Amino acid sequence: MSEEPIKRRTRTADEAYAALSRLCARAEKSSGDARRLMRTWGVPESEREGVLRRLLNERFIDDSRYAAAFVRDKIALSGWGPYKIRTALAAKGVARETIDEALSECDRAKMDDRLGTMLHRKHAALRGGTPFERRAKLMRYGLSLGYDYSTVTDCVENIVKDIDNEG
Repeated sequence: MSEEPIKRRTRTADEAYAALSRLCARAEKSSGDARRLMRTWGVPESEREGVLRRLLNERFIDDSRYAAAFVRDKIALSGWGPYKIRTALAAKGVARETIDEALSECDRAKMDDRLGTMLHRKHAALRGGTPFERRAKLMRYGLSLGYDYSTVTDCVENIVKDIDNEG
């Protein structure tokens, strides 16, 4: 017995608007999110921009507001750095100027403190290996969080110095 692929019902522009307005009322969405959802819903291409314009005009979608919330959440909850945040927002279709504005409003000292917390936690979880290997793992971890090399280096050196002073 062969299975037929499931055919999704396409949505009209009005149905897409109603669904997106409900989604946006519950959680921030970017214009890129809305475009992607409309594409998956099969909304005719000619009608997508009209729906998006309507959502923007009625302030259901505001990329500046979305980017600011995204930056705050990713710093506080996930410990991400500016490079990772910038890449994620760009992938969501947020304009470069909007990303720059959102990142300029964040507190660099708070970001650096969060990196220190994340690296301390990672160091406590490391088992075995030489000091050089542990330092390399911390560096890779800090860079994977999206921080620049010099910030990660400074933070790792401070952690290593603190541990050497304790021991």
